[in-house]
Amino acid sequence: MRPLRYSINLTLDGCCHHEAGLGPDEESMRYWTAEMERADALLFGRVTYQMMESAWRKPATGTWPDWMEGWEIPFAEAIDQSQKYVVSSTLGGVDWNAQLLRGDLEQAVRRLKQGTGNGLWVGGVTLPVALADLRLIDEYEFLVQPVIAGHGPTLLAGLRERIQLELVDRHEFRSGAIALRYRAA
Repeated sequence: MRPLRYSINLTLDGCCHHEAGLGPDEESMRYWTAEMERADALLFGRVTYQMMESAWRKPATGTWPDWMEGWEIPFAEAIDQSQKYVVSSTLGGVDWNAQLLRGDLEQAVRRLKQGTGNGLWVGGVTLPVALADLRLIDEYEFLVQPVIAGHGPTLLAGLRERIQLELVDRHEFRSGAIALRYRAA
């Protein structure tokens, strides 16, 4: 059975909005690239799928945009090439190596987890709360940035029950960020 891993950047006060001063640097992008490469597939809600597609889908020209730094390209290539599953009741269709997941969320994700491989990866803010409430997330990975945002959506807001976690790995970055990986206890 493949594990489902939830990974996200967040601030010290738990904000997980992508515009809360969480800009990537070369070291964190190498870290996230390795995470993308070890996932068999990515699981997104509609909002995260559209945001990631707008930033990381390779243009039809076959050339990455000028705004992209050279150290961001390996991440862009890893996410661009990954298999994606999108949970949405409003999208009419998806592409970008993606399939829509409709219907019963728990059944659909359990089917995905039944496969063999390295695991599935989920990001975003809303979908992970539903998955955590269903106890479908096996690992939680937080890249905690040395920033206090003071506003914005917070990590797993609205979770129905407390989830006990066990620390299984940590990695410190030169920037002062710390990656913490937990397993559901």
